[in-house]
Amino acid sequence: MVTPTGTPDHDAPFALAREAADRLAELTGVARHDVALVLGSGWGGAAELLGETVAEVPAEQVPGFRAPVVAGHGATIRSIRIDADDETRHALVLGSRTHFYESRDVRAVAHGVRTAAAAGVQRLVLTNGCGGLDPAVAPGTPVLISDHINLTAASPLEGATFVDLTDLYSPRLREIAREVDPTLTEGVYVQLPGPHYETPAEVRMVALLGGTLVGMSTTLEAIAARHVGLEILGLSLVTNQAAGISAQPLSHEEVIEAGRDAGPRISRLLADIVRRI
Repeated sequence: MVTPTGTPDHDAPFALAREAADRLAELTGVARHDVALVLGSGWGGAAELLGETVAEVPAEQVPGFRAPVVAGHGATIRSIRIDADDETRHALVLGSRTHFYESRDVRAVAHGVRTAAAAGVQRLVLTNGCGGLDPAVAPGTPVLISDHINLTAASPLEGATFVDLTDLYSPRLREIAREVDPTLTEGVYVQLPGPHYETPAEVRMVALLGGTLVGMSTTLEAIAARHVGLEILGLSLVTNQAAGISAQPLSHEEVIEAGRDAGPRISRLLADIVRRI
């Protein structure tokens, strides 16, 4: 979108997010949400364990959202009431994630987290299914994201917008997650553009750069979330060993199956973490 003078309208994404947040408040009856979750492959069951679903809205009814194109991803946005520690909070569960590879539209990728911020959210949980580079980390293992490397050659920030990404993935929230499950390990997540899987040579490059997890989401959302002031927790589910780590060929069916098998355990883990943050 451009202004009448032909210059980019950098405020347009935030106006759309405000419009989406207002529409969500109207459709859910919840004026303000406290925490938001973006549920990637394998993590969808957590929504059922968080608390009582107040409202479930088809994504396409909210400005700027659309139904997902990837099998295994939800097509709705939920408002869930969480009753914990004599306190009632509301979680906004974004089952409809837009991936960068769908249209290379960075504004669309960042829209969910910007809408969450406009809806009052202060803490954001980003989840994904990913390939693992460490042979000792078996498929079905959840891993905390300690840092990331963005290899999409894109950013959700526009113009002269300079944002510090030090401690992007909150040490405080990671510590809470480890209190819930002391066995959780940490890793560096690397996002490539997709939608093709990485080659073995690209996986070796990722390892040389310090990456231990590789996928096609999360980093652009995290950058946008930091820009709007959200505290971020990232969790990856290793759904497969990355190309060249295992002799087996990669497939999306494998990702879905690994997520399905690990789903009950990681959903309970995520719900327990969210109830404490």
